[in-house]
Amino acid sequence: MATSRTLSGRTAAERGSPRKRLLRAGLSAAFLAATFAPAPAAAFELFGKCLFGECRSKDDAEIIDPKPYDATVEVSSGGEADRDLEKAVKNASLIWQERRKPAAGSASLLTRAKADYRRILAALYNEARYAAEISIRWNGREVADLPVGTEFPDNAQLAITVRAEPSFRFGQTEIVNRAPRPLGRGDRVDLPENEGFAAGEPAYATTVKQAGRLAVEAWRQQGHPKAEVADQSISANHDTGELNARLTVEPGGYAVYGPVSVEGTKRMRPSFVARQTGLIEGREYDPDDLKRAEERLQRLGVFRSISLKEAEEIDAAGKLPVALTVQEMKLRRIGVGATVSTLDGAGLEGYWLHRNLFGRAERLRFDARVSGIGTTLDYKEFDYYLGSQLTLPGRFTPDTDIVINSFVEREVLDLYTKNRAVTSVYAKQYFSDTLTGQFGTFVSYGEYDDVFGVRRFGLAGLDSSLEYDTRDNELDPTTGYFARIAAKPFYEWEYGNAVGKFESELRAFHALGAEERTVLAARLKVGSIVGAPISQLPQDELFLAGGGTSVRGYPYRSIGVNVPGGVSGGRSLFEASAEVRQDITDSIGIVGFADVGSVADGSMPDFSGDIRIGAGIGLRYNTGLGPLRLDVAFPLDRQEGDPNFAIYAGIGQAF
Repeated sequence: MATSRTLSGRTAAERGSPRKRLLRAGLSAAFLAATFAPAPAAAFELFGKCLFGECRSKDDAEIIDPKPYDATVEVSSGGEADRDLEKAVKNASLIWQERRKPAAGSASLLTRAKADYRRILAALYNEARYAAEISIRWNGREVADLPVGTEFPDNAQLAITVRAEPSFRFGQTEIVNRAPRPLGRGDRVDLPENEGFAAGEPAYATTVKQAGRLAVEAWRQQGHPKAEVADQSISANHDTGELNARLTVEPGGYAVYGPVSVEGTKRMRPSFVARQTGLIEGREYDPDDLKRAEERLQRLGVFRSISLKEAEEIDAAGKLPVALTVQEMKLRRIGVGATVSTLDGAGLEGYWLHRNLFGRAERLRFDARVSGIGTTLDYKEFDYYLGSQLTLPGRFTPDTDIVINSFVEREVLDLYTKNRAVTSVYAKQYFSDTLTGQFGTFVSYGEYDDVFGVRRFGLAGLDSSLEYDTRDNELDPTTGYFARIAAKPFYEWEYGNAVGKFESELRAFHALGAEERTVLAARLKVGSIVGAPISQLPQDELFLAGGGTSVRGYPYRSIGVNVPGGVSGGRSLFEASAEVRQDITDSIGIVGFADVGSVADGSMPDFSGDIRIGAGIGLRYNTGLGPLRLDVAFPLDRQEGDPNFAIYAGIGQAF
């Protein structure tokens, strides 16, 4: 890549020593510099994990020649203190970040200090500061001038001083060889101007890099896989405080997909793996296709690693071959787990999984669980489940899975006891990264003991749903939405009723502040059943509320409709929840929440009846995989039989 480096005007750096002239010599190169995250600032460690602070590493005790030191940072802009710029410098400085950790001898400390010039320089460029002096001194001497072999005493004092002038703004901005306007919506890329690459905008180095990425991506989206920034010309005018930038893009040739080669398979069929990528030979190249190909392969659940690489060059026929290398996981897996609740007791569960039965990622899984332990000593009052699931991925299309389920279960709740068997077959379609659908058929038969007596129900029907999910994290979302609508028409043959069941749910998440340490979360769920009275429907098809993911503070599925002799599920449901999630440290957070729920006999929610409200506070501990959740909830309109409070524990947020 050819790069033009031009500076106009004189700066304090040009009048200083050679390390200060780094500002002049490294201007264009600094746009490729990385940023560095700040270290925490107090100290507390639990279970081997640093909850907050500068926890001491075990490696510190293994340093042969530890060289402790201390550092100070002084930053000014235009002759005045600049807290924001000081924070950026401290985040970039390895000397500052590692000041509580001894260096591995004087040589390591000297190397660390000299590397800080470029680190701080990159941080200044990221803040649009192109006129500054950087000084790192020890004992009155500039570190950059210290010879190799310099010995530092213990507790050496290093002083970092930065004198910066006001931030620059863009003067002239230009991108040569822009991609033409895309014809399809899927090929659209944000314009560099919309990302701040325009005259008068702050001239952040990251903005220039982003402009280059967007200009290249615009060509790649239109079938040019080898597009690149061939030249960048950047000049800073210190007299006017402007940065002029011109990026020249070389689009490279147009390409279609060539053949997909597969390596590393053992039990998997290479032809099936290649088909699952969805990359069709002769179709126009699109980088989004490669991303979707990796997601499809990961969804199979049989690969430990996946490497999908484009060929270095487009061949003479205009085709771009793709090489796929995979590493398969072990065929079988066994798992066990446990749950605990002050209301529902303890539970144990386990599963056995075969990942690849016949070479096309067929997954066979058996699950078993028992719960309710501790609430009673009578094993007949425990809940039981035994089921199997066979998943056939990539049937009909690479994005279509066929799932066959069968299970038997016994569930003992305060409102009813059921024993039933269910079998179902459905197709799951992945329309996009955010939209999935499911359609299938089911048959179930069971015996129910509830407020209406002991009855048997037989159901056969259809079950369909559509989900839209833009959450950034399924277990601990901070932004995005989750929406689900479901329709379940079925025929109940013991009473001869045709029934329609409908549900919809919406969850929304919004983070506050630049660091996103406060998250507002909300959930709304409604449901309706038409076609039969509640006395002629099984309780597990009727709507009930209450529990750790519903209305907290009340027993699981305990909120229903009052009928002669007790409580039954209803034909309509309304639930709403709101949470404020606040991070205290990087690992610990607290949550304040309120839940409301109502179940009615009619097919439409009726807010004139019994409305239950629960509220409480929760503790979260971030494990890296998902937050450990501990909630304490109180029923605000406690009825006879309701607990004074409830405690819930689990992994992941309540919703």
